[in-house]
Amino acid sequence: MQIKKLVVLPSRTGRHLQRYNQGFRQVVGCIPYRIRKSNKSHLLHGTLLEDLEVLLITSQKSPRMMFPKGGWELDENIELAASRETLEEAGVVGMLGDKLGEWIFKSKSQEKYHEGSMFPLLVTEELDVWPEKSVRRRIWMTVSEAKEACAAAWMKEALDAFVCQFKRVEEEQLTSCRVALCRSEDLRLCIGAQTAEEDVDCYLIS
Repeated sequence: MQIKKLVVLPSRTGRHLQRYNQGFRQVVGCIPYRIRKSNKSHLLHGTLLEDLEVLLITSQKSPRMMFPKGGWELDENIELAASRETLEEAGVVGMLGDKLGEWIFKSKSQEKYHEGSMFPLLVTEELDVWPEKSVRRRIWMTVSEAKEACAAAWMKEALDAFVCQFKRVEEEQLTSCRVALCRSEDLRLCIGAQTAEEDVDCYLIS
């Protein structure tokens, strides 16, 4: 299913397809994020945490800030459910990352315990029209601002997990980049060690 096709449909309602795990209603959501263009960072040095922005939305019934999330239903896998809820509530689509974790939390509105799973979503497009545009506001914030504004403790923990995951991926990419640079430098030194009379065929395989 192409997720953007859902933009013309109303948000899903009702609980007849709702998934449960040991009595806990299963909900899924995303931490939508983007990387600001900044003069502070360079590709070879990775992305600074200050360059990250995450998208929060308001509750339908109050100004409380949160990340988009909703019920995981029987006719969809968890990734589709996370992407669908994010499109319906926040009006963004993008690339889903690895699951950040699972949390058990108590719903303030229903006084019931739910099981929540969260994913990072690198936003590739912000839609001008989406199903819940009339009942929610969306606001881009820095990670530190989001940590203050987000009303749900379990979502703050998910944000911490996202930051840890992002740093780990950045470190892995930096290590890979450094290895490639070292190989390039070793090759240059190798070429320089040859005598001027020699013909040298060199291939750098990354």
